[in-house]
Amino acid sequence: MIQASKTRITVSDYFEHPDYQAHDFIQLIDGEVIIPMPPILKHQMIVGNIFFLLKLVVRKLGGLVFVAPAEVKLDDNNVFEPDVFYISADNVSIAQQDDNRIIGAPNLVVEVLSPGTARYDRQQKYKAYEKHGVGEYWIVDPIHETVEVWVSDKAHKFERKGSFSTDDKFTSVTTASEFLVKDIFKEQAGQEDD
Repeated sequence: MIQASKTRITVSDYFEHPDYQAHDFIQLIDGEVIIPMPPILKHQMIVGNIFFLLKLVVRKLGGLVFVAPAEVKLDDNNVFEPDVFYISADNVSIAQQDDNRIIGAPNLVVEVLSPGTARYDRQQKYKAYEKHGVGEYWIVDPIHETVEVWVSDKAHKFERKGSFSTDDKFTSVTTASEFLVKDIFKEQAGQEDD
């Protein structure tokens, strides 16, 4: 179960909030303090696979890739801990403004759904990522083993590129790299098929 504060606060109060000091996984979403339940093992396996795949992109293109708990401050009401996010080489300055968190929008954000956070990932966080200029947003569903890919258009609105299942592949607009969906859901990224 997710715990949420009853009153909305700003980022300055959030960083002083007693729960902020006590929890590794905590977020400020539309001014509410959200403390999710710890993720299940399949969730963490998927996060690890995506991190591995994006680390290969970093080796080729440069940039940075992070996993939660790494904070992204989008504005005074939203400090998220995306499951995985990529910052392109020409955008790394957002990681150099503050030693504790990213200040600004990563180029690509990945959220792996869990029962307690799916609503936030699909609603409030989706809107905040879109508003603040995230170029590409993946919503990964571990139950149905699908990846929804959303890409920012010229008007900075997300367009749905598609929903891809384990037999599919897709090309990331942000990284110009092709991904096999089955690699995201394997027990180990990069393992060969039997």
